[in-house]
Amino acid sequence: MSGEKRKKAVAISYNPDLYDAPTVTAKGAGAVAERILEKAREHGVPVQEDQSLVEVLAAIDLNTQIPPELYQVVAEILAMVYKMEKKSEGST
Repeated sequence: MSGEKRKKAVAISYNPDLYDAPTVTAKGAGAVAERILEKAREHGVPVQEDQSLVEVLAAIDLNTQIPPELYQVVAEILAMVYKMEKKSEGST
């Protein structure tokens, strides 16, 4: 086995009408992580690479809201996503 780490990915979604906080909707390593990233690209979902955050989010069960300790960092990522969406809307 090589010293190379397997790529990991976690997808989160936020629907304030259903949940108080973002939820973990998909997670995986290796081929599953690649598929999550591929689906994100197909649907125009921005990807944020932060290995330490992925490690923390990967420990959360699927369809579970993120804990309050992660609200700040996830809020920053969601703000970045919204900014990117606004920019792309303005460029069309």
